[in-house]
Amino acid sequence: MAYRKQLTRLKAPYLKRILIEPARVEDWEKYPWNLPIFRGHNFELEFTTPITIIVGENGTGKSTLLEAIGALAGYDEAGGGKGYMPIDHSRAIDKSGAALAETLRGHWLPKVTAGWFFRAESFYSVARYLDQAAIDAHAAPPDFLSWSHGEGFIRFFEERCRRQGIYILDEPESALSPTRQIELLKMLRRMDLSGTAQVIMATHSPLLMACPGARLFRISRFGLDPTDFHDIDHFRMMRSFCNDPDGFLAEALYEDEA
Repeated sequence: MAYRKQLTRLKAPYLKRILIEPARVEDWEKYPWNLPIFRGHNFELEFTTPITIIVGENGTGKSTLLEAIGALAGYDEAGGGKGYMPIDHSRAIDKSGAALAETLRGHWLPKVTAGWFFRAESFYSVARYLDQAAIDAHAAPPDFLSWSHGEGFIRFFEERCRRQGIYILDEPESALSPTRQIELLKMLRRMDLSGTAQVIMATHSPLLMACPGARLFRISRFGLDPTDFHDIDHFRMMRSFCNDPDGFLAEALYEDEA
């Protein structure tokens, strides 16, 4: 993976810290400020490594937090590159990520906001946006949608994650087989070693959680805490299944009929 001209000689991470400013919050009982990570009316997350991984169960606020970080970096809430607006938000009901961003403050050194905000759920909209933009400019469209879902993801990552910048990835494994996840893991490793890319990723994949050199955080009902991937429920569940598939399924699928 060849990286293009650098914007700064300083190494990643560029976004050093985010924290909530309580005075900007109008209602702590309203989502997303009522999430456990904001309990006590304070929140701070420090980025000390080029790759930061955030894990947790559905509904714990991972995507909302990444959406807010994306907004701080200047990205549209639906994802894409700087200045892109792949989706019309005029009738959107949920704007929690953008609202959260208005109550956060980011500390940068330097403020490198080139890069990409990848959201698996809006990949098709972004891909169509890129095709139309290329057609309007009388250029060849990237045409990520002509490939299988997983192959389109990998081609997208290979093409779009080459520049120096910050890359926010929300569940990038959603369309990837284990083999393709290993390809993405190799790509993340190269980005880490390059020193020119900061990655902030939310994932459910034990393979991606094990990315060497990454700092891992878990969101739970107790808040946001650094952890080791060996202690993550996803990994422990997968290990239990691999050690005894029949026994694991018998216990997992057991329903008390009493």
